[in-house]
Amino acid sequence: MVSILRALLSTPLLLPRASLSRFMDSSSSSCSSNFHEGGSQKLRALAQQLRFYKPPPFSEEVEEQSNEEECGSGKVVSQVGFPESATPVAQNPEKFRPKRAAVLICLFEGDAGDLRVILTKRSSKLSSHSGEVALPGGKAEEGDKDDGDTAKREAKEEIGLDPELVNVVTVLEPFLSKHLLRVVPVIGILHDKKAFKPVLNPAEVDAVFDAPLEMFLKDENRNQEEREWMGEKYLIHYFDYETEHTNYLIWGLTAGILIRAASVVYKREPAFMEQNPKFKVPKVLTKDTVMR
Repeated sequence: MVSILRALLSTPLLLPRASLSRFMDSSSSSCSSNFHEGGSQKLRALAQQLRFYKPPPFSEEVEEQSNEEECGSGKVVSQVGFPESATPVAQNPEKFRPKRAAVLICLFEGDAGDLRVILTKRSSKLSSHSGEVALPGGKAEEGDKDDGDTAKREAKEEIGLDPELVNVVTVLEPFLSKHLLRVVPVIGILHDKKAFKPVLNPAEVDAVFDAPLEMFLKDENRNQEEREWMGEKYLIHYFDYETEHTNYLIWGLTAGILIRAASVVYKREPAFMEQNPKFKVPKVLTKDTVMR
């Protein structure tokens, strides 16, 4: 009898041809239709570099489904996150069909010439993950053309970021969240930071701030915690970041995505071990299935 869970190799996971084609079309259409020259020479060079980036392919057996996201409002927040391409997944294709969401990694040039990323602090009024740091984003909705469209729409809803100010230049490979949600990180460039006037949605966001992207490759102000999922150990990363008035803890899915984004942008590995899990999906998944 063939096991209903098949272990995959640690090579990137492949989407079905139709899904992979749609994913790549999504990336290329966002990059070409939204890109306009502007900003500093550094940002223009970065945009050119990232437009040539191709994310690793994904599993042919991982399919999408349009069921409602279990996690309340469907916002993308999780203590756990790791790239599918770095994770050998044992799964049942008939049962494991992750839902889709997107987050926006919006980069701009700081006053000191460094690359910075826009982050939010979730509203303290939210029933789940209140007060945690996150990237703007959420689940895909009918009418979204692609992942870039999803990420920019959510950023506008959460922090008032005008989609016209953001040039989507590439997408990274999807991450799996704590709730087994497929999260596609979308990298966009804000060429004119002065044009962005934050307007926070108080129902979703308490604060918006920015942090240097390169910090997610450094071992400074970083801690880690070892966890276990179905007998496999993995690491959760925590970054402490202090502004003039506030201290923020950036961790889990958000930290994992930013580590990957920084690795792609700066073309180097982090100064610490990541240790992604050999992820396994339970034989039976329910709406309450959560990675611990």
